[in-house]
Amino acid sequence: MTDFNDLTDDQMSLAENLYQAYENHQPLDQAKYAKVLDDEDTAYQVQQYLMQLKNEPIGGYKVSLTSEETQKMFDSQNPLYGVQVVSHFVPSPSHFRTSQLMDPLAEVELMFTATQDLQPNDSLEDLMRKTTIAPDIEVPDSRFSDWFPDLSKYLVVADAAVGGYVVYGRQVPTTQAFASVDAVTQVTCELLHDGQTLKTGAATEVLSNPLLSLQWLVQKLAAQGVQFLAGQRVSSGTFLLPERVTTGQWQAEFNHDLGDVELTVQ
Repeated sequence: MTDFNDLTDDQMSLAENLYQAYENHQPLDQAKYAKVLDDEDTAYQVQQYLMQLKNEPIGGYKVSLTSEETQKMFDSQNPLYGVQVVSHFVPSPSHFRTSQLMDPLAEVELMFTATQDLQPNDSLEDLMRKTTIAPDIEVPDSRFSDWFPDLSKYLVVADAAVGGYVVYGRQVPTTQAFASVDAVTQVTCELLHDGQTLKTGAATEVLSNPLLSLQWLVQKLAAQGVQFLAGQRVSSGTFLLPERVTTGQWQAEFNHDLGDVELTVQ
């Protein structure tokens, strides 16, 4: 079990207040916590404490800030990750009530699921052999009000990288979907709301290849003493700048025979 003795009282309180906001859907004022965190390592410790308070099995992870544009928004030179509880990975089609969400966005991504434990020295070809792949719509959500795009990167990390839900489509072996590592870069998508196309996106926005996002995560976790285990999933980074989620039907359509993902908000 992680020792949280290095956290200050204010940092412990931040994790506890994030957990309360997660439970009761009453958002926090980010201004009150602006000076609580000033480094990434401590922010990840707060995230670990938050996950301990949630007391639910880990389903996997989400990777954020995987494009140059989003890194600039949050003044970061690197991606960030958040742990996701198992109940927040849900198959398509999914239905949500507005009461289940706080201030959600919609992002279009690829989800990898490990069929074997992943190692920090795995090549991109190794990662293809050890995973399945599925299209997904990630619904990032934050416990802070008015969070996008003004939340500090340290508070983003503390809030489990503003993890909400990951709605995923049909899963197939990655090596079945793609003949090579480079083929993954050819994936494109459309994001639609009530039948109207809002945006299009491309896999090249995700660190130039979503497999590089997966590799980054496996290596980042290993540096923190954590292994990416068989059965765990990752939503690997958005193809496009997010859209605010409103009521209605949301759909992501992918090429490369990956299929569609649907969710409805009422």
